[in-house]
Amino acid sequence: MPSPRLFQPLTVGGLSMANRIVIAPMCQYSAVDGCMTDWHRVHLGQLALSGAALLTLEASAVLPEGRISPADVGLYDDATEAAMAATLATVRHCSDMPIAIQLAHAGRKASTEVPWRGGAQLPPGDARGWRTVAPSALAFHAGDDAPRALEREDMVAIRDAFADASRRAARIGIDAVQIHAAHGYLLHQFLSPLSNRRDDDWGGSLEKRMRFPLEVFEAVRGAFPADRPVTVRLSGTDWVEGGWDVEQTLAFSRELEARGCSAIHVSSGGLHRDQAIPVGPGYQVPLARAVKQAVGIPVVAVGLITDYDHAEAIVANGDADLVALARGMLYDPRWPWHAAAHLGASVKAPPQYLRCQPRRHPDLFGR
Repeated sequence: MPSPRLFQPLTVGGLSMANRIVIAPMCQYSAVDGCMTDWHRVHLGQLALSGAALLTLEASAVLPEGRISPADVGLYDDATEAAMAATLATVRHCSDMPIAIQLAHAGRKASTEVPWRGGAQLPPGDARGWRTVAPSALAFHAGDDAPRALEREDMVAIRDAFADASRRAARIGIDAVQIHAAHGYLLHQFLSPLSNRRDDDWGGSLEKRMRFPLEVFEAVRGAFPADRPVTVRLSGTDWVEGGWDVEQTLAFSRELEARGCSAIHVSSGGLHRDQAIPVGPGYQVPLARAVKQAVGIPVVAVGLITDYDHAEAIVANGDADLVALARGMLYDPRWPWHAAAHLGASVKAPPQYLRCQPRRHPDLFGR
């Protein structure tokens, strides 16, 4: 029998991947002053034993004010770099899975409480809050403190911070960088006409709205080693009339490919409170399919992909080259093991765990 497509290898921008399953970045809101903690060692350690092809570290802010919350991870100074390096050393002692990092700036969605405490904005007057920034002085929620519109010198500093974080990532041996341009965060805010109302060279037409995100991409690509991939996560649509949509996504994707982007990870939404998302299994796959038909680089599909046969079909049908799991992987950190068993394939597992295979204990597992 031919190997399931989900478990066939793939090379992305020079990085060899054992299969087509990617662990998507998932914020843990468990850092201290931007530094990873023991929680991250345990959390990332278990995911690194999952048999997936790639582990992506959660959104890591390139500046302190770019954090979504005061409990977010950062990669912007020596302390945050050292904490991340120590965490990765523990993970790598137990796993050789490639590791990527998502670099981010939250823009107007920064300075918020952690989700399990409501996630509301922490205004500048709060002891843990700060003034946010954005392309335009438009608040995300009515009643929120409005962000400060970025001046050109601010944009240059943010661009350079992305590049500096990329150099730090390279120094601690991270295998790939993913630039976060989705979910309503800063680079997505520049892309969408709903959040970018500028009338200068970085707002108005699609070409101008894409200019700063592309500038950031070029800075990161220039700072990260050429033999390691730089990818982009984008929102395929805002799910709001008059906002960012699929056609603009295709134009942006082509510009990224022309500049050396190694892969595009297609998500959606997050920019506007009026979004109407048709949530259901694989609801974002059509967006990934559209991007795949427009570019020649690998495309990653994500969003409520939990069924093994569904994941296989997405790759086998050519809708995307890889599938990414986030919440599904938190719920079942051995999802790749189970998918492989279901589809008749195999993944790498630690020798310490090999005795748990169901075929060795058919009565116990009902097989």
